[in-house]
Amino acid sequence: QVQLVESGGGLVQPGGSLRLSCAASGIIFSIYTMGWYRQAPGKQREMVARITSGDRTNYANSVKGRLTISRDNAKNTVYLQMNSLKPEDTGVYYCNGDETLARAWGWGQGTQVTVSS
Repeated sequence: QVQLVESGGGLVQPGGSLRLSCAASGIIFSIYTMGWYRQAPGKQREMVARITSGDRTNYANSVKGRLTISRDNAKNTVYLQMNSLKPEDTGVYYCNGDETLARAWGWGQGTQVTVSS
């Protein structure tokens, strides 16, 4: 059974930083592309960053240059460093595999990020 546990969210002022973590279990973590998804209030969940098993990364245009995804295969953990945060970054952040795997694995509880002054 796949388990994904996100942490590190919180309330931060615009321009601030947060580092999110996601610990995965029940999978051979190192072989999978992993992603961070955001569900903003009233909107559908969207992928904002992904990292392949070979450490190639991709980002949504809205977060390029501000968010950085990384992974530690020894710890089965994926991270999201969030800098220069904006109010529009507010939402619940989830980690998962790519969109196809996410349907099979299910979702964790997510971690709330609120950017507000």
